[in-house]
Amino acid sequence: MSVSKAVRVLAMTLLIGPAIATGIASAQDSKEKAAAVTDEDGKYFDADGTPTYKIQADGTVDWYTFSGYRRYHSDCHVCHGPDGVGSSYAPALATSLKNMDYGTFLSIVAEGRQSVGGGKENVMPAFGDNKNVYCYMDDLYIYLRARAVGEIPRGRPPKKEDKPQGAKDHEASCMEG
Repeated sequence: MSVSKAVRVLAMTLLIGPAIATGIASAQDSKEKAAAVTDEDGKYFDADGTPTYKIQADGTVDWYTFSGYRRYHSDCHVCHGPDGVGSSYAPALATSLKNMDYGTFLSIVAEGRQSVGGGKENVMPAFGDNKNVYCYMDDLYIYLRARAVGEIPRGRPPKKEDKPQGAKDHEASCMEG
């Protein structure tokens, strides 16, 4: 996905995110729905055009899944637990993503979220201004999607594809911009 396309997706997400987050949930994700059908310079997409993972028969994961694993464990696991399994502080994202669409995920990560229930208040801070998260939101989504549908086990993926030029270009543009 080009930088301009990513910016348009994020802009639309920020505009419609609050409507999505108020209760419109997607149908449960599955390995079949998440299957990669197209590839743009090493980034894979499902039949709906949503970013997804690609795992080869020998266990090699695509670059974005591996990058998502790394980014998740640098910024998200402190609250959401290792490998997206949750903690006493925040929900298991490997479970949440089973019923959360891409737009809702982007909206929550960018804008944050607050929920109160059962005498407990949970606050997810906004990461829309944190380039270490913002520039890698697709990577995070792809990794957590693979975890949610059971395609990758807990732990560091043992093998990964090389970083594609598109990922290098996006990273340089986003981190410098």
